[in-house]
Amino acid sequence: MARKITALEPQQKNPQRVNVHLDGEFAFGLAAIVAAWLKVGQELDDEKIARLQAEDAREVAYQKALHFLSYRVRSSAEVRQNLTRRGMAEELVEATVARLQGNGLLDDTQFARQWVDNRNEFRPRSRAALKLELRRKGLDDEVIQSTLETGVDEEALARQAARKQARRYAGLEWQAFRQKLGGFLARRGFSYDIIAPVLSEVWNEIGQTAEAGDTPNEE
Repeated sequence: MARKITALEPQQKNPQRVNVHLDGEFAFGLAAIVAAWLKVGQELDDEKIARLQAEDAREVAYQKALHFLSYRVRSSAEVRQNLTRRGMAEELVEATVARLQGNGLLDDTQFARQWVDNRNEFRPRSRAALKLELRRKGLDDEVIQSTLETGVDEEALARQAARKQARRYAGLEWQAFRQKLGGFLARRGFSYDIIAPVLSEVWNEIGQTAEAGDTPNEE
């Protein structure tokens, strides 16, 4: 049975939503963009109401995803997890992710590139460590492999990380310097083959004076 719209009122706490009154009583709320084509006096049957509410659910999910993305770039998996935690059905979550991707607002390749660039700039680490981080972000292996093949020079990154950290170890003898800085680089995922020459190079750069019998050349 059709019911007549008797009032359309913006919600006091959220003017982006509209309260719909049918036959003199509050019936449901809708996003303003969904309610834009409704008018007082219009009749709605059950099928039309169901379509409006389904469209509203899609719009709510989309707006929540946009809000989540407003803080920083996210991976598709992160958006899925966020919407799922909010209690949204899988079908609605997937439709929202597809909509964001279609609008160019969600791009896992771009996310991976920005993640690696940020790490390279501020917290350099090995290819293996980056791969693990990107997997934790839900990226597939193809995207990860493509990103790491073109954006990671492990030796340069190890050198960059070592130079920043080496200031903390100024004044140490070679053995202590090697142990501390080597441990730091190992925790960043760099292999011994990368670490060993970088330690000697950075030691020489900072002008350390090793005591006799305790030099980088004696491994």
